Amino acid sequence: MSHFAFLSDHASFLKVPTREAAPAMPFCVAGVAWDGAVTNRPGARFGPRAIRAASHMLCDATHPLFGSSPIGALADAGDLPLPNTSIEGMRRALQPAAAELIAAHHMAWLGGDHSMTLPLLREYRARFGRPLAVIHFDAHCDTWEDHFGEPSGHGTWVHEAFVEGLVDPACFVQVGIRSAAVREARDYVPDRGGLFFGARELRGLESPGQLAPVLAAVRERFAAHGMPPVYLSLDIDCLDPAFAPGTGTPEPGGMSTNQVLTLLEEWAELPFVGMDCVEVAPPYDHAELASSAAATFVWTYLAGRLAQAAAGAGAARR
Repeated sequence: MSHFAFLSDHASFLKVPTREAAPAMPFCVAGVAWDGAVTNRPGARFGPRAIRAASHMLCDATHPLFGSSPIGALADAGDLPLPNTSIEGMRRALQPAAAELIAAHHMAWLGGDHSMTLPLLREYRARFGRPLAVIHFDAHCDTWEDHFGEPSGHGTWVHEAFVEGLVDPACFVQVGIRSAAVREARDYVPDRGGLFFGARELRGLESPGQLAPVLAAVRERFAAHGMPPVYLSLDIDCLDPAFAPGTGTPEPGGMSTNQVLTLLEEWAELPFVGMDCVEVAPPYDHAELASSAAATFVWTYLAGRLAQAAAGAGAARR
């Protein structure tokens, strides 16, 4: 090795080329450095930078399960230029930028707080011409009708996505929810036909065998609805604070890194069209635990997509 992973002048995810230098890459990451809608601790605007830095310790990025590496297929579009004082201003600026990127690449979005997911879903809905299936990892249900008196925020995007018809209610899946909430908010998704796997139900289940009922329920639900395009939204606070202290609203009793990785690995065959990883807040991140987990989740997602593409190409040749 000519240098250590942390000795680098490359600021991109996995040290891949910038989008400007490699515009034809099939996959791309982009940062949404925004935290203007948080209700507790700010700092997620620094999340994209921290996730990129943590990714450098993945070295050649060859995934031990999938045997694939995003390097050579991935570019980094950097952080999108967004206003930092208005949530509606942010969304108006994000949507056209997202539309251009979605048209050209399979995207992984680095957040930023969770209010960024709504404008992304608007663009994916427009791109694919149908409501999306969503797998939503989180400690919080994000189904509130208002945001402490504000009409929109990082805790309202699920409700807004349902109201706007951006998602298929029957194919909306929540994983890891455990925060305090009135029944109407907590059960908003299952009350409308979606799937809900709370953190309490998942306690002690980490291996593919232990999680088989969860894995199968999602596969069967999506298949029964014609396998719609799937979007992954992963709030780092789905993890217990022991695994991810660096987040704005930590909730004890959460998922383990192993649990999330098992689910991402075993669901890799689903027809994902994009993902985001949000709410990493480096100012509170002891030993870079949250940013390292986030980088590993994004890498695992991308490696899984590449493995599925290779498998599909191999099957087509046969």
